[in-house]
Amino acid sequence: MAEGRDDSQERTEQPSQKRLDDARTKGQIARSRELTTMVVLLGGAAGLYLTAGHMMNGIGHVMRASFTVPRAELFSTRTLSNRVIEHILDALVALGPLLFLATVIALFAPLAIGGWNFSAEALQPKFDRLDPVKGLGRVFGVKGLVEMLKALAKFILILSFAVVALSLEQDTILGLARGSTESSLAASVEVLFFTFLLASMATAVVALVDVPFQLWQHHKQLRMSRQDLKDEMKETDGSPEMKGRVRQMQNEIARRRMMEEVPKADVIVTNPEHYAVALRFDPATMAAPVVVAKGVDEIALNIRKVAAAHHVQIMETPPLARALFHTTKINQEIPAGLYVAVARVLAYVFQVRDGIAAMAPTELPIPDEFVY
Repeated sequence: MAEGRDDSQERTEQPSQKRLDDARTKGQIARSRELTTMVVLLGGAAGLYLTAGHMMNGIGHVMRASFTVPRAELFSTRTLSNRVIEHILDALVALGPLLFLATVIALFAPLAIGGWNFSAEALQPKFDRLDPVKGLGRVFGVKGLVEMLKALAKFILILSFAVVALSLEQDTILGLARGSTESSLAASVEVLFFTFLLASMATAVVALVDVPFQLWQHHKQLRMSRQDLKDEMKETDGSPEMKGRVRQMQNEIARRRMMEEVPKADVIVTNPEHYAVALRFDPATMAAPVVVAKGVDEIALNIRKVAAAHHVQIMETPPLARALFHTTKINQEIPAGLYVAVARVLAYVFQVRDGIAAMAPTELPIPDEFVY
């Protein structure tokens, strides 16, 4: 990395899934406060519409009870405090459904983007945030200025919609004092509902801009440089040296297991030095002969040594050895095209094993597609 080069200019790669998961674990997910505000206002307007009847009855009762005091209670010093507590409780009961709905919406609205996420790491105290110098830098920096301008623009926009709503309902508001309690409350709820609706429309405009911006900014912050990708691959998969060592150990284990199967073979077909293929066939349990080991050069030599030590028949049939080596895998059956050639070899081997005089096959039928 060059000295003095801006690291953000190097973050040209898309974030990996591991980086996204790590960021989510740390609590770094896309959120839009403007979307939350819009949903809360819309939910408040809907809740106001749904609970208007219950709320008007409750508030009407509070207002009537506030101005209706029995004569006997007027001379009591505890009347005021008792009435205040009583009316506050009545008002909470009247507004309870609306407040409960607004609280639930406020809790779940942030989940609209980013989904549910609980991060214990995000709850840990970070004392560097208590640094007053850094705090002033955040407040008076470019980001702080942008946030202030956004808040001011949002305030002006919502205020404009609210002023428009109140201007349209000016006659209704001025006529509240002349109506009955029930009619005035009903008119107040209508005005409040209309104002909420217009205010939520204003926040919808802001949210339409803020949500894509927050998603884009979150994605941009998680972008990676090529060096980040290399470091992550090393961390996830290990260094090339370690992976090579693991592969080497795996090959050694597989080779050791393969050599353990050589003594169980019925015949070793060789080329005669470069190739060696060990075959096993049990007519009672197998549909076709199976390759239990194979190798070239040094591995082929070791196969022959193990076979000789355990008195396994070794036959030099170069065309068949090459064909078996290139067309088979360990612990798999031989291809159908080599059935006849292998059958002749095994027939000879089984005859020799049973003490029957037999001549070793010299010409074996190898199809053209199996000639190597």
